[in-house]
Amino acid sequence: MAWEEWEQLKREAAERRSTGMRLNQLSSGGGGGAAQPGGDLTVNQRDLAAIGNKAFDLWAVLGNHGRDAWASSQSAASDLKGQGFSLGGGLDHAQERWERQLTTLLDACAHISNHLEFTKRVHRGDEHYVAGRLSSIATLDQGFREEAGR
Repeated sequence: MAWEEWEQLKREAAERRSTGMRLNQLSSGGGGGAAQPGGDLTVNQRDLAAIGNKAFDLWAVLGNHGRDAWASSQSAASDLKGQGFSLGGGLDHAQERWERQLTTLLDACAHISNHLEFTKRVHRGDEHYVAGRLSSIATLDQGFREEAGR
């Protein structure tokens, strides 16, 4: 790719980006899902709880059964390598790869479940704070109205 071509692509991307973002309105295209008028993103507690529960369930099942074939795979790999079959090394490699992927997936499931629980606690605290602030503003407003009515 020539330098001029690269610069042209960057300019075109910047132009698309500067005019492509639209917030708080529906696209004029008319497709793409069930967006609510006004562009509000809403997630209810039931949705979050279901996601957290599924992540926890997946973590539990994978934790209990994800390594069921480990011992027999290692034994078979060792036997095959001992008999001079290169398949033994391949099986050993596949088992090591499975273990890394399983660990990554277990960590991701735990992170999702824990993060949703943390988010729920934080937002509950935010709700209490906002409600308290708004009620104190309402009390202050009421005091001003009483003073103005005298």
